[in-house]
Amino acid sequence: QVQLVESGGGWVQAGGSLRLSCAASGRTFSNYAMGWFRQAPGKEREFVAGMSRSGISTRYADSVKGRFTISRDNAKNTVSLQMNSLKPEDTAVYYCAAGRSSSYYEEREERGKYDYWGQGTQVTVSS
Repeated sequence: QVQLVESGGGWVQAGGSLRLSCAASGRTFSNYAMGWFRQAPGKEREFVAGMSRSGISTRYADSVKGRFTISRDNAKNTVSLQMNSLKPEDTAVYYCAAGRSSSYYEEREERGKYDYWGQGTQVTVSS
């Protein structure tokens, strides 16, 4: 079992920045590919960013490329999402997710490939 706790959400004006963090506990963090997803009201949960267990590989949704950066610290069991140039359409609840992986290079976009989820943190971007 892996427990994930997100933090860092809040309110920001368009063009601003926020940094989300996710603290993991329970199992060997470096065995898990990590990802960030988001869900806006009335919409399905969508992929935002993913990182391989080693941190070597990353993947981003087209809507956030060049603005968001995922990172991880395997020594501290944390994964972060730096969000810059925020837009009102980035408003959503953001979720951290972990999926056990045997590959040092695999990052994941599909929701079904993640085994554990955090409770989410709200990000609101005003225009």
